[in-house]
Amino acid sequence: MTLTRYAFIKANWHSHIVDKALEGFCELIPASQVDVFDVPGAFEMPLLARDLASSGRYAAVAAAAFVVDGGIYRHDFVAQAVVDGLMRASMDSGVPVFSVSLTPHHYQETAHHNAIYEAHFIEKGREAATAALMIGKARAALAA
Repeated sequence: MTLTRYAFIKANWHSHIVDKALEGFCELIPASQVDVFDVPGAFEMPLLARDLASSGRYAAVAAAAFVVDGGIYRHDFVAQAVVDGLMRASMDSGVPVFSVSLTPHHYQETAHHNAIYEAHFIEKGREAATAALMIGKARAALAA
């Protein structure tokens, strides 16, 4: 049986930017096939990704976040933990889990930066959908 549903996790920090990834994802995979889950931030994504991937309901899981340096901690540690956790969720469940997370070196809450990253997240969403579809076809060919 080929699964045709996809899970999409969105971190709520900078949601005006992160939501654009879902927009791009749904340009290639119909929104009617996508279940959307919101989490507080990036750090919460891997656990939910693991649970969704292990549920047997989804062909793939995509997780989107925008991890910026807020001056309190080193955002690269958070970003690395998230990517490692998403990869682990994929490997443990056997279901593709894709990261649509960006960690810019320089981000300022300006209209210019927001426009750049909103457009970039649309493209990253498309890329995740393309990858999900490609991996699905490759895995289906292996099963045939």
